[in-house]
Amino acid sequence: MNLSLEITGVVLAGGRATRMGGEDKGLQLLKGKPLWQHVADTLVDQVSAMALSANRHIDIYQRSGFPVYQDNLADFPGPLAGMLSVMQQSQGEWFLFCSCDTPFIPTCLVERMVQQRGDSPVVWVHDGERDHPTIALINRSLIPAMSDYLASGERRVMVFMRKVGGHAVDFSDMKTSFVNVNTLEDLQAMQEKR
Repeated sequence: MNLSLEITGVVLAGGRATRMGGEDKGLQLLKGKPLWQHVADTLVDQVSAMALSANRHIDIYQRSGFPVYQDNLADFPGPLAGMLSVMQQSQGEWFLFCSCDTPFIPTCLVERMVQQRGDSPVVWVHDGERDHPTIALINRSLIPAMSDYLASGERRVMVFMRKVGGHAVDFSDMKTSFVNVNTLEDLQAMQEKR
């Protein structure tokens, strides 16, 4: 991979997974492999380094050999808090965050994000129908703005990203690559399909 940017890939697996009955979503198996690992296996060849964001079952995630970062803020305040915590605890300049519930991300994800970034400090995926703000390329320069935003009680990822001058990157030609696994029913349907 010859990108001009040094990028740390981060799988976001730190959420509450309320729609999965509170199960640790990243550890749910799809075709015998945990969801987070599907994402990591596709990302690892596209980035300079890999890390995981998790708040439960830390010992299990640590077995991956990747650094595992926990939220600095209490009570799982959402994906933005996970992103901020990783950036605060690691040295990278650029971070490609990807939620653990999108196991089919494309192998050209990082390349296209970088190519279409322009001079924005953050870009995210748009699949032609909806935004995927938890699949985003973010510069560490946004740490202070993100800290302030979260400290003010805000949590909405899209609102923040637009506020700081970010924009979407079009992946409408690969819409099925961004299918989310939100429920155990979704997971069961995918076991049978792909």
